[in-house]
Amino acid sequence: MTRARTRPVTRDDIEAKLREIKGGADTGADAARGAGMAAGGALLLLALIVAFLWGRHRGRKRRTVVEIRRV
Repeated sequence: MTRARTRPVTRDDIEAKLREIKGGADTGADAARGAGMAAGGALLLLALIVAFLWGRHRGRKRRTVVEIRRV
C-alpha cells in the first residue's frame, strides 16, 4: 500500500515510531516475565518434591535389616 507523502521522513518521525514500537514490546515483555516467574517457581517446587521422594525411596531401599536369633 503506497501513500503519497507530502513531506520527507525526518529523524524525529523515525524516533517517534521506534518509541511507539518499543513501548508495545515492553508491555508484552512485562506480561511474559510474570508468567515466566510463576512457571519457574512451580518447576522449582516440583523438582524439590521429586528430589525428596526419590531420596526417601533410596533410603528405604538401602535400610539395613538386622535379625536377632536366639539359639
